[in-house]
Amino acid sequence: MRWAHALHYGRDGHQDVCVIGVGTPDVTVVETAEAPQVSMDASGGMAQRYALALYEYAEEKSVLPEVLDQVRALRKLIAESAALREFLADQSLDSRQAGQGLEAVLKAQGFSETLKRFVGVVSRNRRASRIDEILGAVLALDAKRRGETIAEVRSAQPLTAGQRSALQTRLAEAGYARVSMIERVQPELIGGLVLQIGAKLFDTSIRGRLTRIQNAMKGAA
Repeated sequence: MRWAHALHYGRDGHQDVCVIGVGTPDVTVVETAEAPQVSMDASGGMAQRYALALYEYAEEKSVLPEVLDQVRALRKLIAESAALREFLADQSLDSRQAGQGLEAVLKAQGFSETLKRFVGVVSRNRRASRIDEILGAVLALDAKRRGETIAEVRSAQPLTAGQRSALQTRLAEAGYARVSMIERVQPELIGGLVLQIGAKLFDTSIRGRLTRIQNAMKGAA
């Protein structure tokens, strides 16, 4: 089987199936409504399954370092491009339109066939809006396997180099010497950031402050 057919998408009953492999499929990702969600948010389980499929495929084909570099590059592109984030969040697009749009972006930016085909599978499975989360899960999985602490950082705008360095310094001072930061841009936070390390959550976002004020006002009413 040629590499052009190494990523497949199909239906198994009422389930969406993502298969990554050459010849006999190596990894299958099955999504069901009953699947447990075991991550930081409701869609985390889904993201982890896709991440594991890509990670193990890249490991088996001895292209893991290259794939991880491409994952970081695509996440950086998403973080820096408001237009791309708006496209990914556009619920009016069907899976075909989302897939074609992402394929054009990845081709223009020179991304590898491995990542282009993986993103294509994600799009056809109607998960394009979750692509940044899935890519973050790939990096989190890699950090976990290397024994690093995972810190998820959500901010209204992409972190600057100075902000990133300052945050890493503060984390080191707090005892997190070996930490891997997984960054996500969430404009709805308005300002500030949300930092999560395991079960610990630190919310300094403006949205978080407004929510706490609203809750306090409700309690005083």
